[in-house]
Amino acid sequence: MVWAIIILSVLFMLAGAPLAYVVGASSVLGFVAAEKIRYLAVLPQRVFSQIDVFALMAMCLFITTGEIMNRSGVTKALVDFAMSLVGRLRGGLGYVNVLTSIFFAGISGSATADAAALSNTLVPAMLQKGYPRSYAAAITVAGSIIGPIIPPSIILIFYGALMQVSIGGLLAAGFLPGLLLGVSLLIANWYFARRHHHPGGPQEIVPPFFPTLFRAGPALMLPVIIVGGIVVGVVTPSEAAALAVVASIAAGAFYGGVNTRVFAVSMKRTAVLSGSIFMVMAAAACAAWIGALLQWPQALASLVTRFELTGTWLLLMVNLLFVIAGTIMEPPMCLALLVPLLGPTCVAQGVDPIHLGIVLCLNMTLGLASPPVGGSLVVVSAVTGEDFWRLCGAVMPFLVVETLVLLVLILVPEISLVVPRYFGY
Repeated sequence: MVWAIIILSVLFMLAGAPLAYVVGASSVLGFVAAEKIRYLAVLPQRVFSQIDVFALMAMCLFITTGEIMNRSGVTKALVDFAMSLVGRLRGGLGYVNVLTSIFFAGISGSATADAAALSNTLVPAMLQKGYPRSYAAAITVAGSIIGPIIPPSIILIFYGALMQVSIGGLLAAGFLPGLLLGVSLLIANWYFARRHHHPGGPQEIVPPFFPTLFRAGPALMLPVIIVGGIVVGVVTPSEAAALAVVASIAAGAFYGGVNTRVFAVSMKRTAVLSGSIFMVMAAAACAAWIGALLQWPQALASLVTRFELTGTWLLLMVNLLFVIAGTIMEPPMCLALLVPLLGPTCVAQGVDPIHLGIVLCLNMTLGLASPPVGGSLVVVSAVTGEDFWRLCGAVMPFLVVETLVLLVLILVPEISLVVPRYFGY
C-alpha cells in the first residue's frame, strides 16, 4: 500500500496537481498504510504549531513591501541608476541587468518578482540594442536568483522559522554571498560580451549620475533601513518588516506610483502568496508528523553515523539531495519537507545553522532557474516570448557559474558567517 501511495503521488504531481495538496493527502494516507490512524487526532495541533510562529509575520510584511515597491515605479529608477554606472561598457545592458537585480534584491526578496519586473523593462531594451533574445532572457533568469539571498529575503525568514535560527543573523549572512553571486554574473557577462561582440561602448548615451542617484535613493535606502535596524538591535525582524511597509508606501509616493488600487492589489497578492506558503507548511507538517512516528530522522542519523559523514562532506551530501529536490519542487515546499528532517542532523554534526541556511536557500533558488519546472524560467519565457527549452539551454552557462559559487560557499563558511559574527550573532 505504501508503494501505491508513492506511485499515485508521483502521478498526481506529473499531472500538475498542487504539490501542497498531494503531499498533504499522501501523508494522511500514509497514516492509514502505517496503521497509525489514531495519531491523526493530534494532526491539527501539529499543523497549527508549525505555522504559529511569530517570525512568519515578518515574511508576510516583507511580501507586502515587495508588492508595493514592484508597482510603484521603483524598477525604472533602479535601471536608470545602474545604466548611469555601467551603461558605457561593452555589454553594458547585461551589466545593468545584473546590477538592477542586486538593487532589486534589497526590495523584493523574491526571484520570480525580480524576473517578472526585469523581463518587462530590460529585456525589450536589450532586444532593441541588438542583444540575442535568448541571452537577454537567460541573464535575467540568472540575475533573479540574487533576489532571495540579499536581505530582506522571504526564504531566509522561512528557514529561520523552521529551524528556530536568528532571523537577524540570517539576513546579515546573506549580504556577502549575494554580492559574490552578483560579481560572478558580472564576470560572466564580461566574458560573453567580448566573445559574442555584444553592443555597447563609450558612444552609448546614459542618464546623468547624480539625478538618477537621487531618484533611486529611496529604493536603495530600504534594505539599509531594514537590515541596519535588525543587526544593530534597534528593531526586531517583525518590527523592521512593518517599518519596511511604511517606508515602501513613502517611497511609492515619492515615485508617484502609489494609489488606492495599487495598495489594494498589493494586499490581495500578499494574502494569496502568504496563504499558499502556509498551505505548504501545513502539508509539510503532516509529512513531518508521519515521518517522526516512523522514525525517519533517527534512520537518517544512523545512516550518517554509518558512513561517518561530518562537516563539509555531510553538507555536500545534503546539498546534493536539495539539488535533486529543487528541480521538481518550489523552494518553500522543499524547505518545509527536508529542513526539519536534515537540518538538525547537520547541526548535530557541527554545521553552523546560519551557514546551513545560506547554502540551502541558495541551492533552492538555483532550482528556480533549472529545468524542468523552474519558476523564473517559466516567468521569463512567458513574458519575453522566448522558447522555454531554448531558454533552458541559454541559461546553463550562468547556472554553472552560480553552482560554482554555491560550492565555494559550502567549502568556505566564513563568507557567510563573517558579517553575522561581526554583529554578535
